Amino acid sequence: MSEQWSGGIITPTPATPTGPYDNGSAPGVWTLNQAAFWIKQGLWPTAGNVAPVGLIAGGITGSSTVLNAIEQIIISTTGNATAFGTLSVARYVGGSCASSVRGVWLGGNNASFAQTNVIDYVTFSSAGNATDFGDLLATVQGNCATSNSTRGLSAGGEFVNTIEYITIASTGNATDFGDLQSAKRGLASASSSTRGLFAGGLNSSVVTLSVIDYVTIASTGNASNFGNLTQARQWVAGCSSSTRAVFGGGDTNNGNSYSNVVDYVTIASTGNATDFGDLTAVWGWAASMSSATLGVFAGGKTTGNVNSNVIQYVTIASTGNASDFGDLAQTKYSSAGCSNVHGGL
Repeated sequence: MSEQWSGGIITPTPATPTGPYDNGSAPGVWTLNQAAFWIKQGLWPTAGNVAPVGLIAGGITGSSTVLNAIEQIIISTTGNATAFGTLSVARYVGGSCASSVRGVWLGGNNASFAQTNVIDYVTFSSAGNATDFGDLLATVQGNCATSNSTRGLSAGGEFVNTIEYITIASTGNATDFGDLQSAKRGLASASSSTRGLFAGGLNSSVVTLSVIDYVTIASTGNASNFGNLTQARQWVAGCSSSTRAVFGGGDTNNGNSYSNVVDYVTIASTGNATDFGDLTAVWGWAASMSSATLGVFAGGKTTGNVNSNVIQYVTIASTGNASDFGDLAQTKYSSAGCSNVHGGL
């Protein structure tokens, strides 16, 4: 893409642009024709076009060390995770949600293996450590979280049926939203801009569940029945585009058997899930996040309760098996993931 400019004064040799996001770069001197070429390839940096950042935070190692690390991926490009910062409290088996600006983590077990009510947050645009946000109404672990662009919901835990909400742009303590259909832990979540879905889990009678609950995020009130997963499981991972929720993996027998099943639902309707494809192996306890097009599952446990650092992904609008994305910096399970471009935004 080099050419002589008028009078032969400048011979530009610009480098290939680094991507379509506002933190990309296009060094060199460009003609309009050259810029148009890269715009058509989707590689010209565009102000306000935010890179799809996924964050994976906390978790626990095979040696039972509870982690506070936050790792980052760019969901549009496969590759290994990089360091972002640390949580204000090391934790695992908690929930995470996000707006396009902030990522938030809620509840879980802390480094003393005690349930916590701590909420903390980061700003996606600037890597660094998390800041205290406020507190959940109760200490809880095994909860999940989801959001639209303004409101985040934390649901369930061991063993409660409560749903709480926060306003992500502000800070402060959570407020009561309503109740799930039943008390459960290890459930997955997903959302559109209007609905939040909560799928699977384990109840206090140690029964693994397939039920999917849903709520209207902008209102308050109790959850309603949506349908069922194709397979009952807890510690399942959920993510979504604006139209479709995808649920991957999970524990089908209370720590004794993991699943490679991926299934999906159309969020705007109700009904039972449909088979999507398979993860790269049987898997549970993974963190999950999404862009508008890709669903990502990171870390977790696989066959023989072996901890993993593998990141894998699916294309949400299609069906098919997961593909390798890259690796986390640490091998861990029960991390919580979020992104700045998920289906609720």
